[in-house]
Amino acid sequence: MVLPGPADEGPYPTVVEYSGYQPSDPDSAQFAEIYTTLGFAYVGVNMRGTGCSGGSFRYFETVQGLDGYDAIEAIAAQPWVRDGRVGMVGISYPGISQLFVAATRPPSLAAITPLSVIADVYRSTLYPGGILNTGFAVPWGESRGEEAEPFGQEWTRERADAGDEQCAENQNLRLQNPDQLAEIEAAAYYVPATGDPLAPATFVDRIEVPVFLAGAWQDEQTGGHFATMLDRFTASPAVYVTLANGVHTEALSPPVFERYVEFLQLYVAGEVPDLTAANVVAPLLAGFAFGVDSVPAFANRFEGRSFDEALAEFEGEARVRVLLEQGGSRDDVPGAPVPNQVLPLEAWPVPGAEVTSWYLAADGRLVADAPDERSSDDYVADPDAIAATTYDGGSSEIWRADATYDWPALADGTGVGFATEPFDRTTLIAGSGSLDVWIAADADDTDLEVTISEIRPDGEEVYVQSGWLRASHRTLDERASTELRPVHTHLEADASPLPAGELTPVRVELFPFVHAFREGSRLRVTIDAPGGSRPVWAFDETVSDGETVTVAHGGATPSRLVLAVLADVEVTAPAPACGSLRAQPCRTWVPAANGG
Repeated sequence: MVLPGPADEGPYPTVVEYSGYQPSDPDSAQFAEIYTTLGFAYVGVNMRGTGCSGGSFRYFETVQGLDGYDAIEAIAAQPWVRDGRVGMVGISYPGISQLFVAATRPPSLAAITPLSVIADVYRSTLYPGGILNTGFAVPWGESRGEEAEPFGQEWTRERADAGDEQCAENQNLRLQNPDQLAEIEAAAYYVPATGDPLAPATFVDRIEVPVFLAGAWQDEQTGGHFATMLDRFTASPAVYVTLANGVHTEALSPPVFERYVEFLQLYVAGEVPDLTAANVVAPLLAGFAFGVDSVPAFANRFEGRSFDEALAEFEGEARVRVLLEQGGSRDDVPGAPVPNQVLPLEAWPVPGAEVTSWYLAADGRLVADAPDERSSDDYVADPDAIAATTYDGGSSEIWRADATYDWPALADGTGVGFATEPFDRTTLIAGSGSLDVWIAADADDTDLEVTISEIRPDGEEVYVQSGWLRASHRTLDERASTELRPVHTHLEADASPLPAGELTPVRVELFPFVHAFREGSRLRVTIDAPGGSRPVWAFDETVSDGETVTVAHGGATPSRLVLAVLADVEVTAPAPACGSLRAQPCRTWVPAANGG
């Protein structure tokens, strides 16, 4: 617990960070300093089985949410807490934990601010498309297990050696911890009884407090799937969402941080927002997280307003904002965490978005109408043909404005591509997507990676988004699926091998995104074995192993790409420089063997 001033000068508006990292380590208070500088008391709480807390550890088991309920109520009862109500803060793990705790409805919880979160452990990050994510999810799970071992976090040993007997005694319970890696490996198929309680999308409708949520489409850790649950916060009186291209820390970028501080001051502190202190914190945060020297100053736009006036104005603004082309601002260095444009939206999914299909055709073309004649293309599903990931630097260096990527082109014959003709007008695509494709293989299963990109008039290609599917997991939850978003059951009972020598329809879910394809650019979609499209995610246990995959199109097998197009949205011209968009690497377009 860290107060912004003496206890007798309180009470103070208070925020709580709750996770299995080290929020309660008294010697690791950098994150706490953000909030105390803003005038908030900060309380860090380690989940059971982590840090110096008691109990054993299992990833987001039900009792952790209930513990969070108790922690909120105990903290809110302290004399230094203003109005007996607290908010929750945190990014990633402590961001996700807020969803679990808020769903238990602690009476003294004022608001939550989940940043860089997931919608579903299985579908979002661990097994996207039914394929184990060995690049991030598995190592992260292993780390959680290791740190939950007796004295698995070094600071706990230091506490015990300094005389903290309770901390030392609590380590003995860690011998009861289940094996995190074994539980991951046992979860290859979705089991609703265990999967639903770990999927925030199934319970965020129970959250009854205001929510401020932010995340990035290309998040290298948690991914962009979180946006699929944004329409499920049906019980919250106010949900504010900021969406952007970028990395895991995009949720702390200056244009998000500005509104985030205003939200905390309005809904937790009950004060008219004053961003004077935020203008002290933001440059320091930007330097640490993004490696930039300066950021635009925030204006105190509510100065001179009453609280009710400020709240009414805040609540009257767009509930969903898209930071379009983050990194492409003309007023900042390329890659700086500032957008080229801010798009206010009514909701997500975007009302009125036009469901648009482009059909796969011969010679690697994407066309508006389904071809009359069937044709096909083959590729060899070789996961070792190109590098597994697009980034080989440190985990925090990737957040910097000057991060560099190496996005490899498809190796000859190991994938197929399809591209439109150049657009005759700027086309803004916003939402989830689906590749509905007819395939066959000379093996009983194959893993598909589908990638969307933009081919610019000068021949440069910009990464946009990806999706994955293990073909044997192709069975759909028909009630949950839409034209834009296939939802697979991933049930073991529904798993089915590919029929030998028979073309089979599959739908691959593309994670949500927003991207502007300007006049003269082309939309491209590629299909290959998993790997080589993401900076950290890798799929070392893919079933793809050199099988030949046939992709059919036209005639009785009308394969198509389905995306959501927003009409009548003015996009700033010209496009930002290639390579400046955050987490959207650029390369020279090399046509696939089939021409696209």
